[in-house]
Amino acid sequence: MKNTDAIKSFIALGQESRLNVFRLIVQKGDKGITPTQVKELLGIPSATLSFHLKELIQANLIKVERQSRNLIYKPQADVVQELKDFLLMNCCGGKSCETKPKKKVKS
Repeated sequence: MKNTDAIKSFIALGQESRLNVFRLIVQKGDKGITPTQVKELLGIPSATLSFHLKELIQANLIKVERQSRNLIYKPQADVVQELKDFLLMNCCGGKSCETKPKKKVKS
């Protein structure tokens, strides 16, 4: 992923409501979600939601498909994975970033 693509994604995700919309869409995965469902779950007015969805589409983070009369929003899984990989590239000096579980101390 190029820096410019990552920056576009970060700008799109840099607003709280939009980040919440994106996270909800990612949680739904390939099943997707309609704008009505997003509106009901997050309480975002229709006009505002349309703006946020458009911004996420322009950043290539989500896609929209028509199913019958419904619009279904789904994550662009490959782009989300690329963004994750971009963020973790060369993480932790090449060592695993996983933390070891803390040992319980016996009382």
